[in-house]
Amino acid sequence: MKRVASVIGLPAENREEYERYHAAVWPTILARLTASNIHNYSIYRHGELLFSYFEYTGDDYEADMAAVAADPETQRWWAVQEPLQQPLDDRAEGEWWKELPEVFHHD
Repeated sequence: MKRVASVIGLPAENREEYERYHAAVWPTILARLTASNIHNYSIYRHGELLFSYFEYTGDDYEADMAAVAADPETQRWWAVQEPLQQPLDDRAEGEWWKELPEVFHHD
């Protein structure tokens, strides 16, 4: 299993709309995440930062993430969500959410 944590900005003026969407995530989005072996996906907010965490249980992370990115419904969801978010300046090239290194884990 792979654990993935990421962070992104959420300007205060977009908070209500972002949280409204995430209170009722489109079923097609949830189905695509499950089909791509993404489980225990959570997003937390602290001020103007969002923190996400999920567990990947498949055996080909790159292929499963490519399937998510290629999905038309996911692309439509992202088109709604991305204008609400503010990526961090120090994210890696190609990242939207900045992936964070794991520094500790205890089972």
